[in-house]
Amino acid sequence: MSLESEKNKSLIKKLLTSLNSHQKAYLNLNLKDPKNGEYLLCIFHLIPNKNLNILQAAAEIAAESSTGTNFQVKTETKFSRELNARVYQVDLKRNLVWIAYPWRLFDRGGNVQNILTYIIGNILGMKEVQALKLLDVWFPSSMLEQYDGPSYTIDDMRKYLDVYNRPILGTIIKPKMGLTASEYAEVCYDFWAGGGDFVKNDEPQADQDFCPYEKMVYYVKRAMDKAVKETGKKKVHSFNVSSPDFDTMIKRCEIIRNAGFEKGSYAFLIDGITAGWMALQTLRRRYPDVFIHFHRASHGAYTRSENPFGFSVLVLSKFARLAGASGIHTGTAGVGKMKGSPEEDIVAAKNILNLSSKGHFFEQNWGKIPEKDKDLIKLVHEDSIHHLILQDDSWRGIKKCCPIISGGLNPTLLKTFIDIMGNVDFITTMGAGVHAHPKGTRAGAIALVQACEAYQKKIDIHDYAKSHKELKEAIEFFEKNKKNINESIRSERA
Repeated sequence: MSLESEKNKSLIKKLLTSLNSHQKAYLNLNLKDPKNGEYLLCIFHLIPNKNLNILQAAAEIAAESSTGTNFQVKTETKFSRELNARVYQVDLKRNLVWIAYPWRLFDRGGNVQNILTYIIGNILGMKEVQALKLLDVWFPSSMLEQYDGPSYTIDDMRKYLDVYNRPILGTIIKPKMGLTASEYAEVCYDFWAGGGDFVKNDEPQADQDFCPYEKMVYYVKRAMDKAVKETGKKKVHSFNVSSPDFDTMIKRCEIIRNAGFEKGSYAFLIDGITAGWMALQTLRRRYPDVFIHFHRASHGAYTRSENPFGFSVLVLSKFARLAGASGIHTGTAGVGKMKGSPEEDIVAAKNILNLSSKGHFFEQNWGKIPEKDKDLIKLVHEDSIHHLILQDDSWRGIKKCCPIISGGLNPTLLKTFIDIMGNVDFITTMGAGVHAHPKGTRAGAIALVQACEAYQKKIDIHDYAKSHKELKEAIEFFEKNKKNINESIRSERA
């Protein structure tokens, strides 16, 4: 054991004497095999307030997020105590605490919001802490059995679009609000006609008076039909079905279903945090043959690194996969305009895409059968070399969830992101990166397709642009504006 570990152990031993009987009931630093299948495991960054030490605060967190309250109550039973969460590991130097939750605590209906009500519910408001952030979570295979996971995946979308060995190229219609139904459909058509695959509503789009929902759906269908006829290529549109109530959400889904779209040509977008996990899981269970698109609007209130309370992008993304989202926005790893880094965004993307992947602290295996089972080992190997998996044997694990990449990307940054991501298994949805092209949306879509062709052919985009005018115009425009933005930043700092 290292000197640092010995010091940590000695300090913890001293802190143990400060715990009262109530707090001791939520601590077990000798927990045998926390990965035995009985527990969901969490790791928190925790800074206690000045009145408590970290062990006392951790025990209070474990109590409030499982069976307890701030005092021991006379109504406890031997069985209820078995369901106590346990603090089972502490790192004093980094202010980290590991807590094991008996997963029998949770609603056996595969209810994700119920889990989150425990582990990031009241505890984020407790006065006993100055900082509390859930950094990583681990699900045992025995628990995964109870949850839906995705049904319709990026593999299904690829098969529909006949698009392989490259990202699915998409856009967000801009301006995000203010276009009429006809104007909106026209922009969709221009992008699809330029060679794009995927169009999405922006996250606030609903049933505004200037763009009635049913009319927007009707016109998008007409625009898609025209683009498919002209290009000979399938197209997909993701419709925001987030609504004020359950009935309206389902009504919007049925409007789309009844508009004559070909199966596979539409997705349902849900603002998963603001609309809620119940809305996400309702869509997954009612429409297992549809790509369920999780937009994470407001996630920054919880996930930004400078925020001392909340949860990480990794945690959010893992729960989206558990709940059954086909895809979720995972950030641009610092390449685009949104806050993020490869350490955060790429780790999250790979954890929802792969059958087995390392997180910040835990290695998550999404298999429902034992990790040492020869069939699961084979699946993990096949997944690592990008074979299709869990198609005919979905009982063996939770299917993949697709990273959706948006926020400040443009054709000149496509290869940069692919290199950081390390693969092409994602949907990219460029907004201004397409629509700000000097020649308009269609030229912007063509430029995006050309940038992707350059990547596939391993040709530098500047060389490829010599014979592809739309890409050349995009490079000139975005590189010029990048310089202007950088000069503006330097001026502000001076």
